[in-house]
Amino acid sequence: MGVSRLDVFYRQLLLTKLFIGGWGKPEDLKRIFEFRKIIGDREKCKTLVPEDYPVYINKTEELADCHIHDGFFFSPLEHLVPGILPPEAVKARFQFIVPKRWQKNRPVCIQLAGTGDHFFWRRRTLMARPMVKEAGMGSLLLENPYYILLLRSCLKNVSDLFVMGGALILESTVLLRWLEREGYWPLGMTGISMGGYMASLAVTNWPKPIPLIPCLSWSTASSVFTTGVLSKAVNWRQLEKQYAVNSVYEEEIINLLEYCGKTGLTQNGNAAGYAVVLLFLCFLVCLVFLFFSITVPVDTGLIIVVQAKEDAYVPRTGVLSLQEIWPGCEVRYLSGGHISAYLFKQNFFRQAIYDAFNRFSLKYPNLH
Repeated sequence: MGVSRLDVFYRQLLLTKLFIGGWGKPEDLKRIFEFRKIIGDREKCKTLVPEDYPVYINKTEELADCHIHDGFFFSPLEHLVPGILPPEAVKARFQFIVPKRWQKNRPVCIQLAGTGDHFFWRRRTLMARPMVKEAGMGSLLLENPYYILLLRSCLKNVSDLFVMGGALILESTVLLRWLEREGYWPLGMTGISMGGYMASLAVTNWPKPIPLIPCLSWSTASSVFTTGVLSKAVNWRQLEKQYAVNSVYEEEIINLLEYCGKTGLTQNGNAAGYAVVLLFLCFLVCLVFLFFSITVPVDTGLIIVVQAKEDAYVPRTGVLSLQEIWPGCEVRYLSGGHISAYLFKQNFFRQAIYDAFNRFSLKYPNLH
């Protein structure tokens, strides 16, 4: 299957650069390496977020068909790894869109943001408001710690990817528990592009059956940055330079690779620039290893994946499929690429959400 020309053309129009700061601070890499041992263990994760973790609503707006609540809480990651988050991301913000009148039960789907999805307006306009009208379903839109309106616009360091994942796993747990306490049911998670990948990570930490609908994402982020169209936005020169001049990067990355079973790279492997590409790939594979090492979701039959056949942003060649990782999940393919699916086919994403929630309600009618 070829790649979408629209995806390639659209990427050429954008000037955004990724990882302009390189790998990240050496001390942050050390702390991330230690915290990974905890966040990568589902049993240990159960105790990281208290059942009654405080969540606050500070503004409510009434519209014709729904109420929009703005809320916040303090990211648990700041308590567990102080200072690792950007200062403006310590307070996790969300927008909660609920119908004025519920049709049946009170279903809510948490929606995580994709790459570059600042604030809430895209998800609110393209997904949440239509979901209220079509299915009487609420949506909780969580702000991404690295895509905060007017404050931060991109991933500056490679280490930011892991910080993002750790933060969103813990913050999703806070919100799922809060929604349970407030009596909403059933609950599920979705996201588009990077949001789908992060939603998948979050669901692996949840100890109960839950609908999961990752859209335009796959089993790994590695191919996105190494072989997809976003690879041209990566600052490879800075990554190579930092790795070559600072032994701390070499030591920490090699430690990470050894933990993941990638021992084929030697310490003099940084002699060629291509080795940095390979190390970068393996670094991201370790993020995926987090995916593998956490227990498979309780019921993979509640997972519906929506993927574009000609996606140039999320190449699927040479990586494990989600069916291999999570036997029993369903994968639905759309014609076209990443951009066309995002712009014109969000109704298919919403239908997958409704279908996954219906499966849950039929299979677990008393699980609340």
